[in-house]
Amino acid sequence: LQRAISSERLPPCNSINSSVGTNRIFTRVTMKLSIALLSLTAGASAFTAPLQTSSPSTTSLQSTLEKPKQVQLTRFDRIKAKYKGPQITISPEVEAEVGFSYSAFDDAVAATDYSFNRNDVVKGTVVQYDKGGCIVDIGAKASAFLPLQEAALIQDGISIESLIEIDEERNFEIISEEDENGQLMVSIRRIQYREAWDQVVAKQETDEAFDAECVSVNRGGAIFLVNGLRAFLPGSHLTGRLPDEDLIGQTLPLKFLEVNQEENKLVVSNRRAVVEAQMADLSRGDVIDGLVKALKPYGAFVEVGGMSGLLHISQISMDRIVDLEKVLQPGQKIKCMIIDHDKVNGRIALSTKTLEPEPGDMIRDPERVYDMADETARIYLEKQEAERKKREESAQNIVLGLGDALDDLGSSDKSSDNLDSLLS
Repeated sequence: LQRAISSERLPPCNSINSSVGTNRIFTRVTMKLSIALLSLTAGASAFTAPLQTSSPSTTSLQSTLEKPKQVQLTRFDRIKAKYKGPQITISPEVEAEVGFSYSAFDDAVAATDYSFNRNDVVKGTVVQYDKGGCIVDIGAKASAFLPLQEAALIQDGISIESLIEIDEERNFEIISEEDENGQLMVSIRRIQYREAWDQVVAKQETDEAFDAECVSVNRGGAIFLVNGLRAFLPGSHLTGRLPDEDLIGQTLPLKFLEVNQEENKLVVSNRRAVVEAQMADLSRGDVIDGLVKALKPYGAFVEVGGMSGLLHISQISMDRIVDLEKVLQPGQKIKCMIIDHDKVNGRIALSTKTLEPEPGDMIRDPERVYDMADETARIYLEKQEAERKKREESAQNIVLGLGDALDDLGSSDKSSDNLDSLLS
């Protein structure tokens, strides 16, 4: 306002038309004031308009926050809501006659506590085959589902029908939480897996031999199924053959080498089972057939019934052997006597020297040694038995002689005591 007034130049006071000039100035000032007020009003409305437009969004945000969360409907509730078929109404007279009503049934279902948790083992009955598995009634609000891969530990069949039968009642393990339809997933395989490990641990504790079937081979050995569990057989523990494709499907006697349930590790041995079984039937002095497998500077390794025995160079002949290769060759069949064995470690000590009719026959005429092996072995054992009895008699005579000497010593002590008493 001050700027508007000062901008108007007043005419000189000695002007004749002073009153006219004053009126013009007042009119201009009034017009400028009106324009200023209009501008001020427009600016204020410009500031207040955004506040009015933002109000609806704030209101909608508050309403969204205050809106309650909708409960997700189950599959049964959705189907029920879309049902357009005939509605059956039960009269109160019928409900009174029956003694039960739909509302009472709903209350009973709501009041029932279904405590089904993951890893629980429950009793169930197979009621229906389904795609990729079967439906199992375990007494829950909704039937449980058994997938094909969880139907058995050993998947012999390719269909659920070959693994489990309708109306079959057995234990199932719950392996999932309820889905949106209230359905649980169950398993038979996990129950059988724990039972198989319990059986394996029991076999290891008793250290008993068992039979198992080969299911596959690899570079290091073969895989066998032991109570449904996969066990590894190293190639070095396979007796009499190599782990090739012909081994698949065959059943072999085995024993455990390592059982580790935490690492899911099973290692078995065929050689240990065979050796211990054959060692139980072998004894010192038996004459057996063998096959020379390898020559070493200190002797020969001979395969005896799937086991490897050592024929030491000092046990081949009574005479000194200069060149072992002139006496034995790999692949040669021989007869030998068991002179010692270690059943725990599966070691056998062999001898052909004890089968020689004359010293040096293994070098000069080995066939004569093999032909007379049984007779020579009988003579050798009788001689060993006679020497054993002679040693026992000698030891017994020594003990008896010591006893007589002690008796004589005791009698001399008594006589000296009597002499001392007489002198006293």
